[in-house]
Amino acid sequence: MTFVVIDKCIKCKYTDCVEVCPVDCFHEGPNMLVIDPEECIDCTLCEPECPVEAILSEDDLTDEQQEWLPLNAELSQEWPVITEMKAAPEDAEEWENVEGKVQYLER
Repeated sequence: MTFVVIDKCIKCKYTDCVEVCPVDCFHEGPNMLVIDPEECIDCTLCEPECPVEAILSEDDLTDEQQEWLPLNAELSQEWPVITEMKAAPEDAEEWENVEGKVQYLER
């Protein structure tokens, strides 16, 4: 089992989660993070760290959210690993409660 970053992360990109990850499975894209499912050890440490609840166990994904599992796998192969917390984008708070942000995903 793995954890998955869903669209709630898009344009928020809080990096609180990367500091607690013992295996460096987070990868950083232009406006969100993803988790490499091959590296994730299901330790559960990252999930409570996300202030917008954008990290879910793959077992907790809804039917709508299932698309994020292969997307995390794909993008984690393209984007670099992130291991240290960074400042969130200046407008992150404005995006926290926006629903359906997949159209804003930057690859």
